[in-house]
Amino acid sequence: MAVPRTIANRAVFSAAARPAVPRQTQTLRQLSRVQQRAASTESTTGSSAISRARTALFLTSAVLSGTVIYIYATDTRAFFHRHVIPPLLRFVYPDAEEAHNAAVSSMRNLYNLNLHPRERGSALTTNGDADISVSVFGSHLANPIAISAGLDKHAEIPDALFALGASVVEVGGCTPRPQEGNPKPRMFRIPGLDGLINRYGLNSGGADKMAARLRERVRKFGKTIGLDESGVLNGDAGVPPGSLSPGRMLLVQIAKNKETDESSVEAVAKDYVYCVQQLGRYADVLVVNVSSPNTPGLRDLQAVEPLTKLLTAVVAEARKTDRKVKPKVMVKVSPDEDEDSQMEGIVQAVWSSGVDGVIVGNTTKRRTGIIPPGVGITHNEQMTLTETGGYSGPMMLGRTVDLVKRYRKMLDGHSWRELVQDTKRVEEAVDVSIAGIDDTITGIPKEGLATKSETASIPATTSAKEQKTIFATGGITNGQDALKVLNAGASVAMVYTSLVYGGAGTITRIKDEMKTEMDTPKA
Repeated sequence: MAVPRTIANRAVFSAAARPAVPRQTQTLRQLSRVQQRAASTESTTGSSAISRARTALFLTSAVLSGTVIYIYATDTRAFFHRHVIPPLLRFVYPDAEEAHNAAVSSMRNLYNLNLHPRERGSALTTNGDADISVSVFGSHLANPIAISAGLDKHAEIPDALFALGASVVEVGGCTPRPQEGNPKPRMFRIPGLDGLINRYGLNSGGADKMAARLRERVRKFGKTIGLDESGVLNGDAGVPPGSLSPGRMLLVQIAKNKETDESSVEAVAKDYVYCVQQLGRYADVLVVNVSSPNTPGLRDLQAVEPLTKLLTAVVAEARKTDRKVKPKVMVKVSPDEDEDSQMEGIVQAVWSSGVDGVIVGNTTKRRTGIIPPGVGITHNEQMTLTETGGYSGPMMLGRTVDLVKRYRKMLDGHSWRELVQDTKRVEEAVDVSIAGIDDTITGIPKEGLATKSETASIPATTSAKEQKTIFATGGITNGQDALKVLNAGASVAMVYTSLVYGGAGTITRIKDEMKTEMDTPKA
């Protein structure tokens, strides 16, 4: 096909008009383009590196900030654990029991997420600090501070409470069968006195439910170290079977059901024995509660005859517990049973039954002497004080110290020891043999623990050296209070109400105050 003349002429003209470009010029142009592309690439690369550096710096800062916040927020000494959370709970939950339940639920959930408050190294924890460790029932405890029963009624958060720094945690009280307790409302605050009144009436899920919960706790712990339940409970893990942590003790408080006829000692003893059978394997110490003011007839069991029968039955059952080291047994007595004759009857029952110790103190029915001189309380708080139930608060301290001194003197008196020695001389030979096997003896001798060979050679007449252990609870809010009850003759100081008002850092603060007080030169 022929090309049209017009198009052909235009093409010829265009070709003729375009000047010829030397080859050298083309090469320079290509080189310039390459250099521009390289510069653009270098600029992009530099910007990308800067961006990556900024991102890394941001992420590092975020991680460090998060770590600092985590460490601070989960430290018991954090400001808000004392000054924010307790008043916030009181504001959000006007009902004290609802606040208690919310606090327990929060601690359980936070512990499961590893976000719970825990005691970290204190500013006072140095080699030069005063030593506040103690020996209780032959076990070395890092400190003499405990958390009383009532905070963890159903054994839901014992490990979270241990994390707060206490060497001893008491859970319960637990009854053999589930019971609702008294009608609500049944817990009341008196903020002006940092006090509480409760009439729970031993609300409990029952011994079977608590035992299942504690059993699962032991099994989970065993799985982490490759042991079964039996191995953990029999000491293969090298930790106490109750606390599951070296230098700590788990106390399980037991009580009778409300509907059990208190006039029948046999029926009451059956309640306590059932609790021992279900819970004894998972406790380092079993606590017999005969002092709650909110269970009708319970305090009547503190009379010498029924108390002796009850405690004897509990001790006998505890010695049958299916594990190598049997749980110790303590009895919790009322601060209102303070007549000499009442206390002497309790001391006689303790020595006659073989109980290992006494927890001195519980809530009180009395309302005298609980308002400090010069302290005014509101009309509503005055009305709250008229509520039925047991009171606890700082002003209980004086009574607690006095009772500890008196119980220490009575328990150490030779008359009761001689009485027991005369009536149980034959049994003592067997008990000494058992003590030699277990590598320990009941109580804490003033001269220190005997070795196995020494214990086996001790004659029966030396049983007078045995000393019953005392724990004290009631009014303890700071380190000075704790030292007062310890110096009065107690081995462990127990707190509860002070935790409600002082928050998660209360135990750490009490221990630091104890060390400061002990390190301060006396005039």
